Amino acid sequence: MTLSAPDLSDADAYAALLWQLEMGADEAILEEPVNRYAQAGQTPPQPGATPAEAAPAGAPVDETPSTLHIAAAAQDLDTLRATIAEFDGCALKKGARNLVFADGLPGAHVMIVGEAPGRDEDIEGRPFVGRSGQLLDRMFAAIGLSRTAESPEEALYIINTIPWRPPQNREPSTAELAMMIPFLHRHVELAAPKVIVAMGNPANRALTQTTTGITRLRGQWQDWNGIPLLPMFHPAALLRDPMKKRAAWADLLALQARLAE
Repeated sequence: MTLSAPDLSDADAYAALLWQLEMGADEAILEEPVNRYAQAGQTPPQPGATPAEAAPAGAPVDETPSTLHIAAAAQDLDTLRATIAEFDGCALKKGARNLVFADGLPGAHVMIVGEAPGRDEDIEGRPFVGRSGQLLDRMFAAIGLSRTAESPEEALYIINTIPWRPPQNREPSTAELAMMIPFLHRHVELAAPKVIVAMGNPANRALTQTTTGITRLRGQWQDWNGIPLLPMFHPAALLRDPMKKRAAWADLLALQARLAE
């Protein structure tokens, strides 16, 4: 027999909610469908039309002119954080609990750019705090770097390409990346790292505009506006395939050597 909501005590209802969260359910389903196009102020695509988001996965993304001037107006990191928090143009904000802006030391010599927040990051409002984040901390600790260090030479500054969690932890869409890239680029400019580490395909694509996959690009130094950029496997990829850890260790040693120059 299935219990209806009135048959549950407050304690039972709370326990059921916690169980659903543990199972990965993170969105409520309403009695009536929600018109997401109306919420975003967009017109639904006509039958047979190709949606704007249907660009091939991994295709270069362009900065959206409507957000270029908004991002450029931020003159420091605190202002940029406030600007992003007030920005309502990205529909991801409506489904996220918290803005995930950054963690670590502003001004650190090494900036890590990840993909998008997951469930743990969304709850805490900090990037890389789940299993991937724990592995990331161990990886960089092996070469003497930490997000909690107080000196720029030993510290990390960690951000994501997207500051809000996409539903069901999916990859950010091409349209979402295009909208938020000006904020990402301004974030890098204001933090002014000496080296950027791009973790995974979405981060590398957002910064280098390349269609080449991370498997081919990892370990090969790139350039972002004069700043050396090192593509690496995302820690989540290492958790799925431990055989990639050897390549990740080689990339960490390359980063260590570059910092020592």
